[in-house]
Amino acid sequence: MKDKQTKFILLAMLTAVPCLAGAQSAIENDTDTLSTGNDAEVQVAFRKVSRKDLLGGVSVVNMEELTRKNYNTYSLDNMQGYVGGWNGNSLWGMDGDNAGYLVLVDGVPRDANNVMPTEIEQITFLKGAQAVVLYGSKAAKGAILISTKRSTAEGLSVSVRANTGFNVAKSFPEYLGSAEYMTLYNEACVNDGLDPLYSDIQIYNHASGLNPYRYPDINYYSSDYVKKMYNRSEVTAEIEGGGSKAHFYSNISYYRNGDYLNFGEAENNMVDRFNVRTNVDVKINDFIKAYINANATFYNSKSAKGNYWEAASTMRPNFPQNAAPLIPIDMIDPDASAVWELLSTSGNIIDGKYFLGGSQANPTNAFADVYAAGSGKYTSRQFQFDTGVDVSLEKLLKGLSFKAMFAVDYATSYNTSFDNNYAIFVPTWSNYNGKDVIVGLTKEGLDERPGIQNVGGSADNQTIAFNAQFNYQNTFAKDHNVSAMLIANGYQQTRSAQYHRISNANLALQAGYNYRQRYYADFSAALIHSAKLAPGHRNALSPSLTLGWRLSEEDFLKDSPVVDDMMLSVSGSILNQDIDLKMGDTEFYLYDGLWTQADGYGWYDGSAGKYTYSTKGENYDLDFIKRKELSVNLNTSLWKRFITLDASFFLMSNEGYLISNPTFYPSYLSTGYPAASFLPVLNYNNNRRIGFDFSVNVNHRIGEVDLSLGVSGTYYDTKATKRDEIYDDAHRYREGKPIDGIWGYQSAGLFQSQEDIDSWYDQSKLGQIKPGDIKYIDQNGDKIIDEKDEVYLGKGGWYGAPFTMGVNITAKWKDFTLFVLGTGGVGSYGLKNSSYYWVDQEDKYSAVVRNRWTEATASTATYPRLSTLNASQNFCTSDFWMYKANRFDLAKIQITYDLPKHILRSSFVKELSAFVGGANLLTISKEREHMELNVGSAPQSRYYNIGLKAVF
Repeated sequence: MKDKQTKFILLAMLTAVPCLAGAQSAIENDTDTLSTGNDAEVQVAFRKVSRKDLLGGVSVVNMEELTRKNYNTYSLDNMQGYVGGWNGNSLWGMDGDNAGYLVLVDGVPRDANNVMPTEIEQITFLKGAQAVVLYGSKAAKGAILISTKRSTAEGLSVSVRANTGFNVAKSFPEYLGSAEYMTLYNEACVNDGLDPLYSDIQIYNHASGLNPYRYPDINYYSSDYVKKMYNRSEVTAEIEGGGSKAHFYSNISYYRNGDYLNFGEAENNMVDRFNVRTNVDVKINDFIKAYINANATFYNSKSAKGNYWEAASTMRPNFPQNAAPLIPIDMIDPDASAVWELLSTSGNIIDGKYFLGGSQANPTNAFADVYAAGSGKYTSRQFQFDTGVDVSLEKLLKGLSFKAMFAVDYATSYNTSFDNNYAIFVPTWSNYNGKDVIVGLTKEGLDERPGIQNVGGSADNQTIAFNAQFNYQNTFAKDHNVSAMLIANGYQQTRSAQYHRISNANLALQAGYNYRQRYYADFSAALIHSAKLAPGHRNALSPSLTLGWRLSEEDFLKDSPVVDDMMLSVSGSILNQDIDLKMGDTEFYLYDGLWTQADGYGWYDGSAGKYTYSTKGENYDLDFIKRKELSVNLNTSLWKRFITLDASFFLMSNEGYLISNPTFYPSYLSTGYPAASFLPVLNYNNNRRIGFDFSVNVNHRIGEVDLSLGVSGTYYDTKATKRDEIYDDAHRYREGKPIDGIWGYQSAGLFQSQEDIDSWYDQSKLGQIKPGDIKYIDQNGDKIIDEKDEVYLGKGGWYGAPFTMGVNITAKWKDFTLFVLGTGGVGSYGLKNSSYYWVDQEDKYSAVVRNRWTEATASTATYPRLSTLNASQNFCTSDFWMYKANRFDLAKIQITYDLPKHILRSSFVKELSAFVGGANLLTISKEREHMELNVGSAPQSRYYNIGLKAVF
């Protein structure tokens, strides 16, 4: 027996070796509202609690179970489809202007994207203030706990998952071709009172396509350059085992992504990631347990030089003039010996057929960059290591124990590149017998391949985390259950090029009591510290009190055939945080006054005096920002778990946001010239949030089919309850309006004529107004349109849609499992303000300009007139460009088949399953085309994949 245990320990240590060379992080927290029973343990702050005893503000997803039926590639992918309170961006809609929720992987602050779903056991969403108070300041906007897998299995188990699939582009932007662009550009010139730029013969030549190299019509999204799909493949091996003394879990995974571009150096574009994680648990003796977690991640990406997608959204189809980016060599006059001689100096003859074209005004272009400018590589290495000990102190006091954890993470990244210079050739065209030929070339630039690898963008980050705690848990007289924790917790992150480290340090106390698991009381408090405040003001106490009542244990419900379990809890909390103690890029010494010097006037003798002046006043009473919260939670199970419900209501006031130029101070404390000020930074602005979330699961069997339906949702509303602002007009005040409000002009259609302009309000402050421009409403009655006429237009949904929902369906029949996931958002607005919609001057014309205003289309136009000048009067925030961002997405469909185990009985394979699925399949929205459109970046995609998993 001892030999067997020794083998397991040795195997565990050997598996851990790669990770110890550089430990990386996994994403932590495990919880599954779909399949975690009431007796399952849920990871919360610094401890695990039976799901039955959760007091609210906490949601959990069992990732191990979820991954069996839903393969995905990101740890937090569509989590709003399973739990309430998370909307894909934030917890309970808490803003992240400077920083958002805290992510802890195995108790250490780490990135959620650095742990794969196959590594995760459970994800816990801590939404309520009472759930995060023990973590101190940095968790004041909620926390997501990711718990990686650990082994409890006896013996050895190995599983391998392999899958491959294709990302298929949803859509590409539509831009006008050369002839249509040139025609409409001429129209824009006429609109501006200018002569047309392009002649009819020029437009004809570009339209005819007879010589696309002399008269280019470049489609950047042509299949010649862009594929409609690319491959993503992944393989993961999980090894676990153990005996009476030690258990280990290891995860080794690798994936590789391709790219849409299919020419030049871009054919080699790729992203790959290799990861090794090992978690080891050791029982040292009967009262001491220890663990070691280690992780190493090796991430690389390679790409051609230049920014092809940005160029595709900005470069016009007929540019460069008179020369396409690639020109066939066989278009050169065979007798033009000087041309051939000059071309022989080129180091970039593409495929032996083409040379790089261009113009003096455009000596580089996106195509030449991809072919000849070289390539770059991004390299990232993350090493994470944490260890802990759990000591039972039962011999000193029954129920007493001690735990401690220490972690060190190190991440480094850098860019390497081979940077080449290249020459382009400007052709001189002639026409012989109706055929265009090149009779001359002008060389611009030099072909240079230094062969030197350049290194830049180097960054390194380090995280050190530590916590130690005494835990006490005991039961008195069989009915009185008492628990307590005394915690010292802290972490520090060192970032490249940042002088001040990110720090979080606090002492915390938790004390809980329940009577027969019927009546609950829980008090938690954290004493926090922040170096952002003045000495003597750097500490604060954050208290929280929660009361719970299990109604199902009362006589009026105890024997109910409907109610299995029902818990009602109420929490009140005041959290102090320093996350938002920031003005612009400045976080530290905001309490100090600031003085500076400048040169004074020069005198006749040439000497110049200096003067000293204040630019900021001091305020040593600068304080923490406070999150004051009242929340109510109901958790119930009905009809023998036929229906389970978890719902929360929250009312939150965030008070004391910073302002830098108080309007209620005398104006003489601040001057325009010189730019001097004695005004201090103050705590002043307040925000309020109110909302609810819910998660309902229904489980039922119909014949041979087991059905499970989950519906989740989150609603929140915000209000700026206090603002430092002075306006002449009531409609401009932000106080009383949502904090994610869109502010701009209300439009009243398009001007139809000069008479229409003359009879309307004066808009000249916005620009030169002509027929076809957008007309705006005068809000303050001064008959002038300017910034004083901006009003609240709608919620921007900056932190997530006001109402977010998710639906998940699981159907099991025999050995088949069907899983369907949908997510949606309602109640916010967006703005169509990208370069695809706001087009003026020399911008590229997208398909939307076809609906432009002209005299002929005045009654049907949905787009302003075109202009070659600055048309800022049209392209400013207004409801003309707004749209409702309501949407529902079919996020996932997957079918899984598990081979019956009796077939594998005589095989070394214990389990075998195959799956096929699709992700991001469909968007249902009036604005679907806009929502699925990416401008200036790679297109959005649907992902179709097939996979196989085997357990040995």
